[in-house]
Amino acid sequence: MIEKRSNWAGNLTYSAARLHYPTTIEQIQALVNRGSKLKVLGTGHSFNAIADTPADLICLSHFEPPVEFDHTRRTVTIGGGVTYGQLCPQLQQEGYALPNLASLPHISVVGAVATATHGSGNHNGNLATSIAALEIITADGKLVQLSRNQDGEQFEGAVVALGGLGVVTRLTLDLVPAFEMRQDVYENLPLAQLVDHFDDIVASAYSVSLLTDWQNEQITQVWLKRLITPDLTFDLAAEFFGAKLATTQRHPIAYLSAENCTEQLGIPGHWYTRLPHFRMGFKPSNGEELQSEYLIPRQHAVAALQAIASLRDQLAPLLQVSEMRTIAADGLWMSPCYQQACVAFHFTWKKDWEAVRLLLPQIEAQLAPFNARPHWGKLFTLPAPYVQSCYVRLPDFQRLLQTYDPQGKFRNPFLDTYIFGKF
Repeated sequence: MIEKRSNWAGNLTYSAARLHYPTTIEQIQALVNRGSKLKVLGTGHSFNAIADTPADLICLSHFEPPVEFDHTRRTVTIGGGVTYGQLCPQLQQEGYALPNLASLPHISVVGAVATATHGSGNHNGNLATSIAALEIITADGKLVQLSRNQDGEQFEGAVVALGGLGVVTRLTLDLVPAFEMRQDVYENLPLAQLVDHFDDIVASAYSVSLLTDWQNEQITQVWLKRLITPDLTFDLAAEFFGAKLATTQRHPIAYLSAENCTEQLGIPGHWYTRLPHFRMGFKPSNGEELQSEYLIPRQHAVAALQAIASLRDQLAPLLQVSEMRTIAADGLWMSPCYQQACVAFHFTWKKDWEAVRLLLPQIEAQLAPFNARPHWGKLFTLPAPYVQSCYVRLPDFQRLLQTYDPQGKFRNPFLDTYIFGKF
């Protein structure tokens, strides 16, 4: 009987004829050498078919090479199956940290990097910007190393590769010294205040998340994640641009219990226990959901949020929560933040794809004047020519994939459509 596997949300069952769990480099190479169509599956937190294939699906959850620290270069090298939840406590034990994390620690590092997944913060790039080197098994079964220091522009194209270059077996990440944080939540920020003071609000903490259901003239919650340093004291105000300080723990979806969420109320903690919204070991987010996200050049943030607010009646029946976050510019070819700082508009939907599918074009039409780019791992309906037009380095990326995978072994309908234009 063929094993079938669904993604985390359960909205997609992978179509692969075979699912493999290799434990060694040699086993992965053998699979690549004899396979005609392959993809690699991380933790299945993508909501679309970016990791799907009709033939062989490789899962690296059983592939566990040792974690290696280089204290001189301040880097760590990990295997391709590692999640942030597994990695971060080991970094803390060695006195290190990553500059930023996504809202879920449950996701694999490789999957987050390949799709340019991000956290929040004006000065924080997406998670792929921490990558210093990659080890990849390419379509001919060879083990290839690429690094920022030695491979220059080619490396910048290979990091956010959407699974198209091969099987990423090892990654090396730049580290920073471990740090402590606190997290405070304010409630009911007047939308007018956000419009008038957007830059001040998103600059008010190391990481800022703005959460709302768009159903009134308020931002429901503002999550402020601040650094704690020995010389810094907090005189926490009861109000923040008209929002009131929360006095109990909050879930981003206001009507849900906060037991799955990271500690708030200003309680100090390690970086990896405050940067995500959700705790490892608990069900992330709501679980029964779909997700979409669009990234807009930072200068259009206020106009874009006003455009979305105009759709509140259409959003109400389907939306669980929406989140706005800022991300710094980077130099990675297929990152939505390539050479431009962005603001991300995230939507967590009720699990009703047919209804969401009809609503997304309305949102996309509102955001089209602002050059909106969809998150590579989430649900969108934007036409392929539009998506391709958003990436000035797309021709270079196409050539890179063709160089390492001339027969298209690691392509699938998603890449054929959005990267190579085979509609």
